Amino acid sequence: MPRGFGGGRGILVVVVVLALIWLGSGFYRVLPDEQGVVLRFGEFVKTTQPGLNYHLPTPIESVLTPKVTRVNRVEIGFRAAETVRGSAVRQIPEESLMLTGDENIVDINFTVFWVIRNAGEFLFNIRSPEQTVKAASESAVRESIGQIPIALALAEGRREIEQNTLRLLQEVLDNYKAGILITQVQLQKVDPPGPVIDAFRDVQRARADQERLRNEAEAYRNDIIPRARGEAERLIQESEAYKQEVVARSEGDAQRFISVYTAYKVAPDVTTQRIYLETMEDVLRGVNKVLIDKNSGGSGVVPYLPLPEIARRSGQPATPSTSSRTPTGGTTQ
Repeated sequence: MPRGFGGGRGILVVVVVLALIWLGSGFYRVLPDEQGVVLRFGEFVKTTQPGLNYHLPTPIESVLTPKVTRVNRVEIGFRAAETVRGSAVRQIPEESLMLTGDENIVDINFTVFWVIRNAGEFLFNIRSPEQTVKAASESAVRESIGQIPIALALAEGRREIEQNTLRLLQEVLDNYKAGILITQVQLQKVDPPGPVIDAFRDVQRARADQERLRNEAEAYRNDIIPRARGEAERLIQESEAYKQEVVARSEGDAQRFISVYTAYKVAPDVTTQRIYLETMEDVLRGVNKVLIDKNSGGSGVVPYLPLPEIARRSGQPATPSTSSRTPTGGTTQ
């Protein structure tokens, strides 16, 4: 140092300035999409949130700032790649072919989306995060597929598979303390294997026809059974009404017979005459009748032939020569 700088005092000032610079180097900034991971002599100590933070200067402590808001994705069963002609998909059968609960093989492609939840655990508890997520995802989806039949997996069971896989995968990663949060499991394809897909579709169409015919039969049954029950109930009610009518009529006839018998015991002649008149009334009610006054003594009575009535019944018009004449001395009705 030059003599004019002050000798030992100048050296002290330089040391102090250097110390301040060294201490000031411990300030660091964590961006909004990052999380700070503080290391003390290479050992994980703590995590810090976005903003201005401080750690002991190097070489005592250091900091890593991985991006924790970036959504990462893992493809299982296929690999998508961008080419000059567009996107291309390469199938990986050893990952996509899985066994369902009813012992059928299904071809599944799915994608797992994940983010870093705890940067310290993510950096130091697992060696290869992407491979870990991939292996755990494949295991979880195989377990989910193995619990449902293939018909459900190809239809309305896709949502159930996604939810079960996400739950199982998150449990596995939490047990590993991987510091990873699974945000979504998305099924891309759920189909039968390629060599048997045509035969499988024929089976599915046959099952659909079976279900359709079964539904039609059920609809017919639901239509005909209530109608038959209603018809049976109507017949029962009509029979019951007829029974009551016959019983009431029989009871009335019996009561009328008893009344006539009682009257006959009191006045046999009058009752006999009454029964005769009522009987003749019933017999002659619908018959054409000719009444002749017996006081005429039968003189002047001419036989009557109803030619107009006969012609009307036979459909032929009556001729003028076949006119009818009423008997003299009598009355025709």
